[in-house]
This record gives sequence, C-alpha cells and structure tokens, in this order.
Amino acid sequence: MAIHLVTGDDESLLRTEAHELVKHLVGTGDRGLMVDEFDGDDYELRAVVDAAQTMPFLTDQRVVVARSVGRFSADEVAPLVAYLTNPLESTHLVLVGGGGRLAKKLTDAVAGAGGLKVDASPPARPKDRVTWVRTRAEEHGVRLDGQVAARVAEQLGEDSGRLDGLLRVLTSTYGEGVRLTASDIEPFLGEGGGVPPWDLTDALDAGRTSDAITLMRRMVHGGDRHPLQIMAILHSHYAKLARLDGVDARSESAAAAALGIKPGFPAKKALESYRRLGGGSVAKAMGLMAKADRDLHGDTGLDAEAVMEILVARLSKLGGRR
Repeated sequence: MAIHLVTGDDESLLRTEAHELVKHLVGTGDRGLMVDEFDGDDYELRAVVDAAQTMPFLTDQRVVVARSVGRFSADEVAPLVAYLTNPLESTHLVLVGGGGRLAKKLTDAVAGAGGLKVDASPPARPKDRVTWVRTRAEEHGVRLDGQVAARVAEQLGEDSGRLDGLLRVLTSTYGEGVRLTASDIEPFLGEGGGVPPWDLTDALDAGRTSDAITLMRRMVHGGDRHPLQIMAILHSHYAKLARLDGVDARSESAAAAALGIKPGFPAKKALESYRRLGGGSVAKAMGLMAKADRDLHGDTGLDAEAVMEILVARLSKLGGRR
C-alpha cells in the first residue's frame, strides 16, 4: 500500500509524472484489471474512496488515480481524509494536483498516512534545470550534452510543459540513442517560453541591456504577462532596494532586518544589488518607472511594449554604470 500525491503548476508535467508513476506501479500487471482512474469535473471523492476500499480481483493490488484534486474544498475532501486514517493495504492511491489549490486538510492527511509527495515542477536553479532536461531526455532515449541541454532549458524558460513533446519529436526524427548537437535541435525549439522575474531583474542589475530587452519581450509573448504586470515586478524590485537606502546595512542580517525578512539568499542578493547600483541609481530608477507608468496610461502615443522596451533599456544603463 502507498499513498502518492503528485503536485506542480504545469498541467502537462503533472499528467506526465502521474502517467510514469502509474506505469511503474502497474509494472508487468494487467492495467485493465488494476487501474481505476477519475478525471474531469463530474466525479466525487466518495467514488474515489469506494474504489480505494475495493479489494483487488485477479490481481494482488489495485491502483486508484484521482486527478485535479485541487478543485475540492476543505469540506469536500472529508471522505478522502477519513479514508486516509485507515487505507486499504492492497490499494495504491495516486492523488494528482491541479484544478486549484490543494486543501490543507488533504495534504496533512496524506502526510499523516505516510504518503509520498512527488513534485512535478522543474528545478528553479538554472544548473539543476539543465540536469533535469538531460534526465528527461535520457528517459526518452535522447542524448544531450550539458551545452545542448542548457540551450533547451533556456529556450523553454517557464514553459517546461513543452519538453516532453519536444523530446518525442526528436526521438521520432533521429531515433533513440543518438547524441544530438545544437544544430540538430534548433529547428524544433520553437518560440522562447516565458522567463521568471528574477532573470529580468538580474540582467538589469548587471547592465545587460540586450538580454534585459529580450527577457522582457519573452515575459510578454512567451509568458503572457501584461506590461503592467512587468511594471509591478520592476517596482517591487527597486522598492525593495530603496528600503536599503540610508540604513547603512553592511551585512546580510542587517539587510534582512531593513527589508523585514529572514536572513538568507534574498537579503544577500538585495544587498549586493544595492551596493552595485547605489542610492542615486535606485532613486533614478523609481523616477523612470513613474514616467513609464504615465506613458502606459496614455501620456504618449507609444504602444505598451515600446514603453517597456525604453524603460528596460534605461534601467539597465543604471546597472551598467557601476
């Protein structure tokens, strides 16, 4: 018996992870006899519990899969929470996230039952994401060296759900076991996916103007972020740096105290960025954003993306001065 909770924000990755998990649990068994699946908006958790409490027929164990369990409220998960206090030994229960935020009662019940949590989300750190891409590629029979895997990770950005589709295309095109080069994969990469906000702010702080503009465009087109959302991200970043102005923070702990957060990487990174820019540049950044905000609301005839390109270019020049 085992309880599995598969979590993540990308529906495609959730389904892939759940599929691989169920495939592993079934092994050489008869899937038709072993697996009960619940999907869509119509099923109720009482039906899942009934299936989980059913003894296996012509097999040693059963696998019950419930998808999009995030759509159930704290009251609606009550039957499942009750079942998890005394689960059937012959049932593997696979709960797949999606559909909304998981009820805390459910996650606590899974933990209390000794459940295994599987996070389908890709790693956040670039180096770890490259390793993740290479591992997924190997599972598809595709061989990528570190440089090629890094190119794939960079192009996909936040749109990691495209990876398995890309790998399937590469496998069908080149076959399994072939080591692919950058020129082999380039025609199949497609448009760049969205990027996380810190990629943009890191480029701005380092004065990498061309990179910053490219990243801003990817946030708009690949990440479906409105220019006003990007403006909010930039304002939050520089407002945080402005809180360090005049406090003479000389250590990570002092910066954390000024920012009202715990000591750690975010405080250390903010302090390094402030030292690189200086108080004068942070103040200029706030003024540039105020002007761009007025432009976004109609002060000029420029379209929103052009306003953001100009703003990002000017902000990056502040970073490059030092």
